[in-house]
Amino acid sequence: MATPFPFIAGQVLTASQLNNISTLIINDKTDSYTLVAGDIGERVIMNKATSTTITVPNSVFAAGESIFIANKGAGTCTITAGAGTTVSTGGSLALAQNGGGTLLALSASTFIFFPGSGVAGFSVDYLIVAGGGGGAGRFGGGGGAGGHISSVASTGGGSALEPAYTVVKGTNYRVVVGAGGAGGTSSGSSGSDGNFSKFNLSVAFFGGSGGFNTTGNKGGSGGGGGGANSGGATMESQGFAGGAGTASGDGAGGGGAGVAGTVGNNNAPGAGGNGVSNSITGSSVTRAGGGGGGNSSGRGGTGASGGSGGGGNGANSPTAGTANTGGGGGASANGDASTSSGAAGGSGVVILSFATSAGTITIGAGLTGSTTTSGSNTIATITAGSGNVSWS
Repeated sequence: MATPFPFIAGQVLTASQLNNISTLIINDKTDSYTLVAGDIGERVIMNKATSTTITVPNSVFAAGESIFIANKGAGTCTITAGAGTTVSTGGSLALAQNGGGTLLALSASTFIFFPGSGVAGFSVDYLIVAGGGGGAGRFGGGGGAGGHISSVASTGGGSALEPAYTVVKGTNYRVVVGAGGAGGTSSGSSGSDGNFSKFNLSVAFFGGSGGFNTTGNKGGSGGGGGGANSGGATMESQGFAGGAGTASGDGAGGGGAGVAGTVGNNNAPGAGGNGVSNSITGSSVTRAGGGGGGNSSGRGGTGASGGSGGGGNGANSPTAGTANTGGGGGASANGDASTSSGAAGGSGVVILSFATSAGTITIGAGLTGSTTTSGSNTIATITAGSGNVSWS
């Protein structure tokens, strides 16, 4: 049994009570509640399916007194300062199910809450696609797709799924949407990374640019090689390598998240590698396909399936990667060095999915995004910029 606390002057404790000195009384609550002096040294446990509050009153507790507070109900329980009191914390005062911590009085009106590891922590699934690489000019290689990583459904390069991310309410998490790389009259420019994390752990790497009589650049998916040069390698297996050119003037296709780019030659310029289908939004969408190469016969390789970058299609009309797919840009099939230019890679995207009941997301300044719902989940799609997201 629990030991009675606080002790009373002259009280005699039994051996079993002394043995259970750390077994504190549990006060179960099923509705919003204001703390009282009798809660000192005990555990106040909220249990309700809808939102509740635990209010900390003024002039009830003295400095050094503490109460353990936890929430085992499905509804969020928020620790609230009563009139004339302040409650500070380094974490969050909103307790998700199974969250808890210790409330310590610094004075009769000033308190600090020390959250335990379970405070407001819940799981967020994500898809990150980096910006696609730009295609090269004059028979060069197509741009590689941006790296494709995800904690659900499918990821790039045939790799294992990433772990879901555990977030804490009231904490900022950095989001960066990768930009597509520019096409070039020689080699294109690589795209830029995409990111969602607190400590830069979840990063999708840029799509490699297509090469112009050079090796394609490495990236999340590698760019296609230009001329008799190999395609760019993949980084961290987030996609596949670009294809290789076979001779001067024969550009290869850029790598995709699902398939490598194909070899280019005079008869058939290389096609971009196909992307990967992912259903994090509730419906299947294919992203991160490689751009097609160009060749000296004035023909362009086919862009990858799934809304990604088309190759140089005809004399001088390569197709850019589609925005927010991370598709590689197509290479040019125009032989005029002064006017030939590959197309730009498509920008990336960051998509977050979490249980609607767990909290509400705020998409901060510097980011462009929106939210929808799919079943019991909220889907936040962030399409541009860099900044912070948080939950309440």
